[in-house]
This record gives sequence, C-alpha cells and structure tokens, in this order.
Amino acid sequence: MTLLSFLQRIDAEVPADLGVHLVLDSYGTHKTPSVHRWLLRHPRFRLHFTPTYSSWINQVERWFGLLTERQIGRGSHQSLRAREDAIRVYLRANSEHPKPFTWVKTADQILASSARFCVAASEAGH
Repeated sequence: MTLLSFLQRIDAEVPADLGVHLVLDSYGTHKTPSVHRWLLRHPRFRLHFTPTYSSWINQVERWFGLLTERQIGRGSHQSLRAREDAIRVYLRANSEHPKPFTWVKTADQILASSARFCVAASEAGH
C-alpha cells in the first residue's frame, strides 16, 4: 500500500469533522508531489515527524508491545477479522481509560545504566 492510498483510506474511514494526526519517520515518502498535492487539499491531516534518532518513538513501540502482550498474543484468532476485532476491543478499552507514557528516569540515570551495561558487557569477553 502506498502512502497516498493509505491517506485516502484514512480519509474515507475517519469522520470528516475529525482532525487526523499522523506520526511519520523522516523518510521521504511524504515528499512526493502527489502526496504533497493531496495533503494541501486535505488540511485536516497534520503530519508530525520523528526526529532522526529520536528516543520517544520507543514509547510508541512500547504501546504496540502492550497491544501484542495484552490482546493479540493472548488469543487464538481463527481469522484476520477476529484479530482485527480483538485489536478494536483493546483500542476502545485503552481509549476509555488512557494512561500517558512518561519517562520515569532522568537522562543521567539512563546514561549511567547504559555505562554500567557497557562495562559489564566488555568484561564478559564479548
């Protein structure tokens, strides 16, 4: 699926009175002339780009990890439709009681932890 067809599908399925915010990496797919023209004609679409080497995207990945752990991985889905329904159930429940992801450690704590790991790994003879 191309980015343009993805945008068109979202446009068709999301109610027209809602804004649409998309988080994209900094890859150039969104820079093609056809996508640029489409976005100009659809101002409700707002693009947000991850900074190169950004660490906050880890929180997005963690959210998908939770989806897998708590919903997808727990069931035996007999069809793609059953899996999609399970995802929708999780999304509804998650949206009713959202909890933001927050960093619980300071940058200094994270760097110190990384340094300890590097020392331990180098002493193990790897």
